[in-house]
Amino acid sequence: MLARRWIPLGGLAAWLILATAAAGQAPPYIGFVYPAGGQQGTTFPVRLGGQRLDGAQAVLVSGGGVQVELVEFRRQLNNQEVTLMREQLRALRQQSRRGQQQAGRPLDETSRKIMLRIEERLAGYVNRPANPALAHLVFARATIAAEAAPGPREIRVVTGTGVTNPMVFQVSQLPESAREPMATSLLPVLGNEQAAERNRPAEQVERRVRIPCVVNGQVAAGEVNHYRWEARRGQELVIAVQARQLIPYIADAVPSWFQPVLTLYGPDGREVAYSDTFRFQPDSVISYRVPEDGEYVLTISDALFRGREDFVYRIQIGETPFLTSIFPLGGRAGQPLLVEMQGVNLQQTRLNLPSLGQPPGTYHVTATRDGLVSNRWPFLLDELPEVFEQEPNDAPEQAQAVELPVILHGRIAAPGDWDLFRFEGRAGQVLVAEVHARRLDSPLDSLLLLTGPDGMLLAINDDHEDPATGLNTHHADSYLRVELPVDGTYTVHLSDATGQGGPAYGYRLRLSPPRPDFQLRVVPAGVGIRSRRATPVSVYAIRRDGFRGDIRVQLAAPPRGFSSPTVTLTAEEERVRLPIRTNREQAALSVPLTIAGRAEIGDRSVVRTAVPAEDRMQAFLWRHLVPAEQFHAVVFDPGYQPPSPRVPPPLPDAVKQAAAERLEGPPMFTARQVAGRLRQLSYLYENWLLTDAFYHERVAECELAITAD
Repeated sequence: MLARRWIPLGGLAAWLILATAAAGQAPPYIGFVYPAGGQQGTTFPVRLGGQRLDGAQAVLVSGGGVQVELVEFRRQLNNQEVTLMREQLRALRQQSRRGQQQAGRPLDETSRKIMLRIEERLAGYVNRPANPALAHLVFARATIAAEAAPGPREIRVVTGTGVTNPMVFQVSQLPESAREPMATSLLPVLGNEQAAERNRPAEQVERRVRIPCVVNGQVAAGEVNHYRWEARRGQELVIAVQARQLIPYIADAVPSWFQPVLTLYGPDGREVAYSDTFRFQPDSVISYRVPEDGEYVLTISDALFRGREDFVYRIQIGETPFLTSIFPLGGRAGQPLLVEMQGVNLQQTRLNLPSLGQPPGTYHVTATRDGLVSNRWPFLLDELPEVFEQEPNDAPEQAQAVELPVILHGRIAAPGDWDLFRFEGRAGQVLVAEVHARRLDSPLDSLLLLTGPDGMLLAINDDHEDPATGLNTHHADSYLRVELPVDGTYTVHLSDATGQGGPAYGYRLRLSPPRPDFQLRVVPAGVGIRSRRATPVSVYAIRRDGFRGDIRVQLAAPPRGFSSPTVTLTAEEERVRLPIRTNREQAALSVPLTIAGRAEIGDRSVVRTAVPAEDRMQAFLWRHLVPAEQFHAVVFDPGYQPPSPRVPPPLPDAVKQAAAERLEGPPMFTARQVAGRLRQLSYLYENWLLTDAFYHERVAECELAITAD
């Protein structure tokens, strides 16, 4: 004999509390932002996709002048939740039809909004997403101040248990156009991949724009996006796409990024320009002088016709200043700088260089014309004396004489060109020869040789890996560290390993004794710490010029409530774990922290700040430490439950009675199924996807616990 027993709703609700903040849980993550930026002085919606974004509390953007308001969080729905929503939708539609038949009985405003909300969610529902790591969505609204500085920022989501990795968010000066955000992509099935392709309405394939502008979009599998505009004869158009610049590595894609292809068509429909790379950079650029008035059409697609939500792009179109190279690639800190620039639309431009007071390091320069700021170009400041290469210096008898230490500015000016430099060396002297070119966006793939006084080859290097440049996949800069065997005249030979050359093939060549030093990277670039606990982060050492000393690492000037021990990176260690401890119960949003390392180098005590970074995988295999701007910490209480955004009224006795009468017979659910169903009902109700009546009816079914006499 079966009997029914009522369990109080509060007892069942306890089953809904999940330990999402358990120690060791993976941090929240975002895989795309769309659109990945906006114009100064505008407000627009933003969608961020990732995983473990439950409990999203805020969206942060680095720098000033950008505010982002969190609107809503949506996680991926499961099959049972979709079934409940469809049942609710049928009930609302039936109620609406009955109301239409009975004059004056329309759906109330709340029910109507719930019905529309359900229809929207079901329209975007995907049972098997192409990438589940993108299926959690955060909806926000960004406001960019008119005076906000143009250029790249970092955007993150703060949740109840941590802070996400940063993504690039651009502030632009031009009017912007954004296509409708892409719904979650379907998982392609082998042999039936076309079923997963996006069915974009015909009217959305092409978009008409007015230049200058920035257009934003996402490319789906097999998709080609079109843009049409009016152009005038004589215009010098620059069409520059940002794709890999926005998302450097997509781990499960080969190549490991969105590879955009741009094609420009003239008024007669014929192709007039094409680009699938810009030198060694995957992001395409077209420079085109318009020969006649008319309508021009630009298309963008992936080179392999892949696509999904994280294939995000921004294309700048217009007569805008654009740098294609600068020379020299750097200068001496504290000295006046004279730099020439090459590019498009650079007439009457001003090059914005680092100020004289800046210390050695890598900076970014831009050109400004009529208030418009160009793309950025890396620029390296150093302390050593600097000399310009002098031609002819292609043969040993023409080698340019230099005194060490020195940094040489030069170009491999033509295919097959060699630049040779000679110096006087002593037996036992250690020479370092290091090229900075590819790390400064020069297309040069350097090849470096050292010959001795007898003309025999002593050392050669083509590529030398530098883990500090996390965006490089080809470490094309050369490096030699050699102990000279005898007194005499030595010659350094420099060329391009592929036999290429030209005005853009600039380099900085350092010839000096070793300058032992180090850099640090801290991974990840943000961390969640449980109340009154400690969480470890990884600190990596990047050693320079043979430095092998110990590095003592700790928090630098920690804010109140944070501390760390001092840990040591020995010469044999590439990485060390640094525990960060807090005695706080919680920290509002996030707290910026700084980690630093100290080492004794010769008679100096050297301190270096750790650069935040994200450990990113390239094409299933290679890993890169991609640098970020700031290191953020969030302190959370794992037992804290935020107040419900929507609290249901008490369950009416009449609903309980109706459920008991309706459910005579075998039990509908097991105890485990009841727990899961209550979680689903609670989530749907809190997100305004169920009415009070429907929610009460289904909860009443759950509260009928089945027991046997």
